[in-house]
Amino acid sequence: MHTVNAHGANIPALGFGTFRMPGPDVLRILPKAIALGFRHIDTAQIYRNEAEVGDAIQASGIARSDIFLTTKVWVDQYKHADFLASVDESLNKLKTDHVDLLLLHWPSRGVPLAEQIGALNAVKQAGKVRHIGVSNFNTKLMADSVALSDAPVVTNQIEYHPYLDQSIVLDAARAAGMSITAYFAMADGKVPNEPLLKDIGAKHGKTAAQVVLRWLTQQDGVIALSKTATESRLSENFDVFDFDLSGDEMAAIHRLARPNGRIVSPGGLAPDWDRVD
Repeated sequence: MHTVNAHGANIPALGFGTFRMPGPDVLRILPKAIALGFRHIDTAQIYRNEAEVGDAIQASGIARSDIFLTTKVWVDQYKHADFLASVDESLNKLKTDHVDLLLLHWPSRGVPLAEQIGALNAVKQAGKVRHIGVSNFNTKLMADSVALSDAPVVTNQIEYHPYLDQSIVLDAARAAGMSITAYFAMADGKVPNEPLLKDIGAKHGKTAAQVVLRWLTQQDGVIALSKTATESRLSENFDVFDFDLSGDEMAAIHRLARPNGRIVSPGGLAPDWDRVD
């Protein structure tokens, strides 16, 4: 498995995401994903499936040290004491004494960012978290987080797919030595039907979905989260490192970006997004 290194965090470049995946589906599909070779698993408190993720990892027969496990603290737990308690609850559900990466799930104006970053550092110093990061942050919030943190901020997990130009955030992350973790890579189902992606895939004997996962992971410092509840799709999502896209193919995929390409922007949570001129 290819890895991305950011401030000493060696993160498998392809992760298995569990967003919108009910517990029974996690228990059914995650063991198969681990058996296939997935070693980076992404969950969150708000997904309500941490316990099932923990059960699947524990039953997998794979050493916990061989799994890179990410979870995220929800915005209603950002006050310092609540944050610490919520992390203990997550660890209990996940049946582990630490997670490899802990993220602030969304920005929140309700608690000072310094308090949020302080809590991230506190759980890292306590040995409950190996690395810390953020999610859905714009470049201003990224820079503020880095400035406020004693520990390195290793990733910003953001929506990223061919229809959304994230070059501003990517440039800022690279300048700060951070990685970008891409979610919604399939653009909520649009990718598999995109003619350009299907044409490129045909040249490589790959599907459009595989092309996009390769497009993401072929970019410097980018990690891609894949997700499926369909067993037959697991091997398709995993089999993306045996080919390379040409410079022209990479550029053509980038050109699919459009001004209205963002899909995820919930009111009350979304920051002022960076805009490409």
